[in-house]
Amino acid sequence: MPLRKELGFMELVILGISGAVGTGVLFSSAGMSALAGPGVILAWVLGSIFYTFVGLTYVELSRVYPEAGGPSRYAIYSHGKVTNLINAMADLIWYLFIPPIEALAVVEGLDYFYPSLISSSGVPTTEGVLIGVAILLLFVPFNYFGVKFFGKSTLIGGGVKLILYLAVALGVIALSFIPNNFTAYGGFLPFGFAGVFSAIPLAMFAFGGIRVIPDYAEEAKTEKLGSAILITILGQSLIYVIFSIAFVASLNWSKLGIKQGCWSSLSSLPGNPFIDIASSLHSSPLLLLTLIIGIIGPFITGYIYLGAGTRVLFAMGRSGYVHSSMKELHERYSIPYWSLIVFAIVGSVVTYISSPLPTIYGLITDSVVAGYIGFSVNPVVMGSLWRRGVIKNKLTPVVSPLAFISSSLIVFWSGWPLVPYAVILLTAGSLIFGAIYKVKEDFVKSLWYIGDIAFLTIMTYIGSDGALNLINFYEASAIVSVVSLIFYFLGVQSSNI
Repeated sequence: MPLRKELGFMELVILGISGAVGTGVLFSSAGMSALAGPGVILAWVLGSIFYTFVGLTYVELSRVYPEAGGPSRYAIYSHGKVTNLINAMADLIWYLFIPPIEALAVVEGLDYFYPSLISSSGVPTTEGVLIGVAILLLFVPFNYFGVKFFGKSTLIGGGVKLILYLAVALGVIALSFIPNNFTAYGGFLPFGFAGVFSAIPLAMFAFGGIRVIPDYAEEAKTEKLGSAILITILGQSLIYVIFSIAFVASLNWSKLGIKQGCWSSLSSLPGNPFIDIASSLHSSPLLLLTLIIGIIGPFITGYIYLGAGTRVLFAMGRSGYVHSSMKELHERYSIPYWSLIVFAIVGSVVTYISSPLPTIYGLITDSVVAGYIGFSVNPVVMGSLWRRGVIKNKLTPVVSPLAFISSSLIVFWSGWPLVPYAVILLTAGSLIFGAIYKVKEDFVKSLWYIGDIAFLTIMTYIGSDGALNLINFYEASAIVSVVSLIFYFLGVQSSNI
């Protein structure tokens, strides 16, 4: 029984943009501005450029292999099962942790009305995590009743969500635009370009939305997946830039209780900074809109990622990395229902333990760095398939290495200890599932990938964003770019072994 082709072009675009625009644009603004000042705008622009190269690999590969959870399968066609297992495990970690992040973000939004949900230290209380678990379980019905129901729900809900987001950003600009914030207090780049690049990893969390489009490729009734991916990148980038302008322009330092011009102190703003801004502007309609998007936004992102993650587990079932039941489809709704159930259960557990084990709450966000490690395989797969003549795009020799360098820099800039946390999870998962399901074919073809992960981990330890800080930011970034290019060509060559 096949998956049903029910998703049209507009549903894919809204799926991509509304899946991307969630907690990242709301919660990252303050943290990114603390690192880059007004240069946060440039950080979003550069982040979109880096991610465009990654997105172009999805365009080509989803055209050649339009499969459910496709990005977690592409490497099997070029480098065999071991490389693909590591890649799929990185993707799985990314998807397993995002629904809990979004569920707990909804709890933070609700905390404005029910202040007992988040503790003074910013960690969910027992009551907060129980509500978080309930919210995560509410993601399930949107994915259970077939992809057609999912698509229509996302088209309507996601469309309303994007309108509300733009209304908040434009409303903040209209009510409070302080031009002096862009030029005073150290100028547009108070921390130089190093601050801009340091802020990019926080932006990357918000750019993952295009990934869900190729995950639903097998259920799309349009062949314009590539156009949907590119429009998604452009659309979400515009929204992020508008929000960054709104954040910087509306900063009334005294009303927010922050020292005038002290950019670094913005990271101390608790919770959703746009709620603080709306409150300081004394605008009830704007505050209400901000509270609504603080709840609806992450809720829609959460159920989208739960569905896309289900396709990743489904793809792993097809590849033989997990139990075969993960690829079973519901007789009536044609969805991978066992994968959905497992994802919901694991997500609920992760959400719940974030209260009794507060360190888990921090590790949830740290662990999504594994997703960036997963991104880096696609450019190598694309380059390998181009050499074989499977992909014929003449820009491949340029796009693929640039995409690989971009992915590597994103991982490096994520810094210490985020990268080792993700690598530990990735290593443990790959070894455990590899041993259980006896995955050992084409191990030699995976050595470049293992070496690249090890190299990036070492660089985050000794580099400018690491524990030792032995190499300055620009030199470390240059080293990562050059050495990553070497690993790229090793990866392309290894596919022929």
